[in-house]
Amino acid sequence: MARRSAEQDVLVRGTKNVFEDLGYPDAFERQAKLRLTYALNRVLGARKLSQAEAANVLGVTQPKVSALRNYKLAGFSVERLMNLLTALDQDVEIVVRSKPRSRRAARIRVVAA
Repeated sequence: MARRSAEQDVLVRGTKNVFEDLGYPDAFERQAKLRLTYALNRVLGARKLSQAEAANVLGVTQPKVSALRNYKLAGFSVERLMNLLTALDQDVEIVVRSKPRSRRAARIRVVAA
């Protein structure tokens, strides 16, 4: 049986944002896009719409719907994704509040219900 080195046993706790953990400079935007797209895909899946039907409802082309379904988000802004969710009769809320004193830095967080 092979022995494990001490380096293999070290665990590092992540930040809950994989993009931040990987060092992306736009980590918060990427996380927001991911969560919005996840919510969008859940609604599309629940409605059992084909990509062509979804494109018609959303007012985009079928290839754009395919990109969304496959989480290829380069051509989508956070604002555009929020608009697509509202086209599906979903409410999108942005909440701004003071950070607690116990936390060092302010943060941006998107929560999809």
